[in-house]
Amino acid sequence: MDDEELLARRMHAQFGRPDPAPAEVARTSGGVQAQDGPAARLALRARGVADPAAPARAAAAGEVVTLALMRGTLHLVPAADARWLLGLFAARNLAAGARRRRELGLTDEVCARALDLLPALLDVPRSRAALIGLLVARGVGVDPKGQAPAHLIGYASAHGVLCRGADLDAREPGYVPLPAGGPAPADPAAELARRYLAAFGPAGPGDFAAWAGLPVTEARRAVQAAAPEEVAPGLFAAAGSPAPPAGGPAVRLLGAYDGYLLGYRSRETMLAEPYARRVNAGGGVIRPAVVADGRVVGTWRREGGEPVVEPFGVLPRGVRAGLAEEVAAVAAYLAGAGAVPAGAPSQGRRAAGKG
Repeated sequence: MDDEELLARRMHAQFGRPDPAPAEVARTSGGVQAQDGPAARLALRARGVADPAAPARAAAAGEVVTLALMRGTLHLVPAADARWLLGLFAARNLAAGARRRRELGLTDEVCARALDLLPALLDVPRSRAALIGLLVARGVGVDPKGQAPAHLIGYASAHGVLCRGADLDAREPGYVPLPAGGPAPADPAAELARRYLAAFGPAGPGDFAAWAGLPVTEARRAVQAAAPEEVAPGLFAAAGSPAPPAGGPAVRLLGAYDGYLLGYRSRETMLAEPYARRVNAGGGVIRPAVVADGRVVGTWRREGGEPVVEPFGVLPRGVRAGLAEEVAAVAAYLAGAGAVPAGAPSQGRRAAGKG
């Protein structure tokens, strides 16, 4: 399998199954990277959710929730799957944050007291600041400034007490009780591997390990249990995955931290080394990117309400035609969303995963 076929298949797997329902897109994508709210909405749009109001409706209806899962980062997932996914990652994420919690004064006693009190405080959706204020008023010793509130809320999320629901305001997440969810699959890791290969394949166990943040041995077992089709030596896809259709180049404007750029152990095939730092300048920041037939061909930003594309070089005529259509579609989406999109993200944000 040459690079062109590999990238075409990955592009089709990621973006070739458009669905207007955010919960279904989140399910078939294995979760949508959601540390940046506007970027998450752009990720849904790139995968078929054309209505800019649909993500907010789905969150308000309790169909999707957001919590820290793969690689310890926030992902939008179907509410029905939240608990079994949390079961895969909660202990690992809690262990990774233990030292920082101690440094912030979040002792076992403080955290336990917060867990006891929080359920009664979630009678209505509340912001993180509001929840911390209520905890402090009840004698929980947490510094409301700095990083302690985020780590305490993350601790409660990992224990299945709460999650992010619908936003209360622009860039102001609302926290709600974690839904009961549906039944867990018999092998949760294999089910996640199945979804990963359907959305990211062809890929190898090492790619799945890097995307999920799981040990390679566990990832290899899960991929084998998922019973995929080996389409090239060491590369697997979900059984029965359709081949990309013939036609013009598939072009997408991706928001910051898009899962396509975080889904593999290496970006070398999709992103030429001379341009890598224009997308990932360091610190885990992944900038909005232009992708054509699986290859990153430029970056983009919003300027004066319109997407402004900065290509890495002269684009072929077919790509230019597809890009013009995509720019118009994204401009309409952003106008309907009425929110600031995922332009160049703050350097101060926590890394999304691989640098």
